[in-house]
Amino acid sequence: MAVQASAGLVGIHTNLPGVVPSDVFKAIQTGSPLPSGLSGDEMRAVQQLANTYKQNGYLNIMGRRPQTLTGLVDSPVGLASFMLDHDARSLQLISRAFSGHPGGLTRDDVLDNVTLTGLTDTAVSAALLYWENKVSPFTVKGISLPVAVSVFPDELYQAPRSWAEQAYPHLIHYRKLDKGGHFAAWEQPHLFAEELRAGFRSLRQSAAFERR
Repeated sequence: MAVQASAGLVGIHTNLPGVVPSDVFKAIQTGSPLPSGLSGDEMRAVQQLANTYKQNGYLNIMGRRPQTLTGLVDSPVGLASFMLDHDARSLQLISRAFSGHPGGLTRDDVLDNVTLTGLTDTAVSAALLYWENKVSPFTVKGISLPVAVSVFPDELYQAPRSWAEQAYPHLIHYRKLDKGGHFAAWEQPHLFAEELRAGFRSLRQSAAFERR
């Protein structure tokens, strides 16, 4: 939506920003030398992204052969295992709900999420997103609209502010949070809602001023 910049869209908020510079992204994918002068935060993001690509089996199968996942429709246990083992850190956070340390999620939260997907038969159709979208979520998209960024500590990678400022020339909000992961809106809904309010506050104020 932000790339298309449709009329009426005044800004976006994201917790998985596409800010990785093209030379850095190419180096991660090909194993070629990284550009010099990367900061500590940038090097940490590089390592996190490298680990993500080592563990992204779900991305490969959903992006290349989503229709072969029809077995998920027939097996509640298979569906649960596929959904919960999204990435190593998310699995750790979700597993806490079943080991007496729920954190942001309870056992019912996890089971409700899997059950909703199973009862609506949407496991395969949801996987088609990865087939239809051939652009990496991590790369720069040339977005000029106002952008608010929330960086959660257990996301697939923590986007450095330096990269966010380069990728989004109209960055209106950037904040690192102390808890939450890839599914932040599910794990930490109140914190996520607070970030939405904070991220769009300046846009709401501008709109209110214009109405006057």
